[in-house]
Amino acid sequence: MDSKHLILASAMTAVLALAAQPSLAADPSKEKCFGVAKAGGNDCAANGHSCAGMAKADRDGKEWKLVAKGTCLNLQGSLSPR
Repeated sequence: MDSKHLILASAMTAVLALAAQPSLAADPSKEKCFGVAKAGGNDCAANGHSCAGMAKADRDGKEWKLVAKGTCLNLQGSLSPR
C-alpha cells in the first residue's frame, strides 16, 4: 500500500470512528471535567491524541471525562484544561 492509500485509509477510519461515537456534549446533565480521568479512561480526543481511552497518565489536567453536572470540583477536577 503506498503512502497516499495509507493516509486515505487512516483518514476514513478516523471519520468512521467519530461518526460511530454518540454525541458526548448532547447531555445537558453532564459536564467535561479535566484532570479526573485515569490512564486509558478519558472520554474523547485531547492532549495530542484523537480518541477516547488514550490518556497516558492518571489525572492529567489536559484529559477530560464527562461527569454529572456540578460534581467536577468535588472530584478535584477543573472545568477547563490545566
